[in-house]
Amino acid sequence: MINRVIVVGRLTRDPELRYAPNGTAVTKFTVACDRYGDGADFIPVTVFKKTAEACANNLNKGRLVGVEGRWQTGSYETNEGKKVYTNDLIADNVRFLDSSNRQGETASEGDPFQGEGQPYNDNDLPF
Repeated sequence: MINRVIVVGRLTRDPELRYAPNGTAVTKFTVACDRYGDGADFIPVTVFKKTAEACANNLNKGRLVGVEGRWQTGSYETNEGKKVYTNDLIADNVRFLDSSNRQGETASEGDPFQGEGQPYNDNDLPF
């Protein structure tokens, strides 16, 4: 069986870094991913260890990220006895896709694709 998830989106809030009792860093954040013409999905992401610390120290609300990992479901019981189900993307890899010095828009400085996106026709393709 395969359980592999890749999402690209923007953080809805600043990441939250905590440490487990054994000292393992755990960072949680939510990524908003656009649906094609129909709103957005809000994906809860959990990151561990050094990647968790890097995310907490370098990401903030609005940053564009790519996250790769596995989908995990779970549940817990509240103090009132109600069962709550959870869904999380457990990240193996987080890519920072824009500059950390954003000011409202993605920084284009150093963007290797700046100016790209020109239309092409089938005759331009090598196959």
